[in-house]
Amino acid sequence: MAGITMKSEDHILSVNNINADFITNKDSANTPIPVPLMHKLIAELFGTYFFVFAGCTSILVFKDRDQVITFPGIAVVWGLTLMVMIYAVGHISGAHLNPAVTIAFAAVKRLPWKEVPGYVVVQIIGATLANGTLRLLFLEGKHDHFVGTVPSGSDLQALVVELIISFYLMFVVCGVATDNRAIGELAGLAIGSTVLLNVLFGGQISGSSMNPARSLGSAVVWNKYTGIWIYLIAPVVGASAGAWAYNLIRLDNKPVREITKTGSFLKGFGRN
Repeated sequence: MAGITMKSEDHILSVNNINADFITNKDSANTPIPVPLMHKLIAELFGTYFFVFAGCTSILVFKDRDQVITFPGIAVVWGLTLMVMIYAVGHISGAHLNPAVTIAFAAVKRLPWKEVPGYVVVQIIGATLANGTLRLLFLEGKHDHFVGTVPSGSDLQALVVELIISFYLMFVVCGVATDNRAIGELAGLAIGSTVLLNVLFGGQISGSSMNPARSLGSAVVWNKYTGIWIYLIAPVVGASAGAWAYNLIRLDNKPVREITKTGSFLKGFGRN
């Protein structure tokens, strides 16, 4: 009997050890793996390039091909491209693709300030390369259309619109991508849809930039700086205000992407 008792105790200890190992491995699997800064910057470079290239190409085709792509079509291209790039590189760099978003995240302590200069530089480089590629492809005079952002009315109108739509964009970004109560898997769809809507109702007034890199890249390549100060200042101020505003209604201050540990209806389907 004593031998049986000892074996039972050994069996219990073995089971406990297995359970402990399983819990440890499970916790390790749920712990996000740190991404090197260089990987983040490369992801931002490619993401910004493809985002700006697709959006600006749609504008060029609209101007050059008798409006084959309609104005709503331009809005759809910008929104869909952003959604795709969020799902492509969001898990690496956060898919900011926009200096205003990067600065806003840093302003509310969701990104280290030391990473901001690197993010902003590669975003500007990516946007400038995208515009440069377009200019090289369409060097012929009649096909050389400026695809940047300029106010269609007064500078004040453009400034106010850019402030509002940048605020709106960042408010949504914070809601779906940084709050652990949100359905994280739908962040790309929600953010892309917000850009689409902003272009639809703001594009005819300010060009709906919301992105200093996007506007600066076009201005540099075409050497046209009309109203550029609006697109460098308003998105940053508006996005930062949007991030601060969402913080007022946030219930906790968990770091970005502790959301991955939370449940969602998609994870619920996976368990059934």
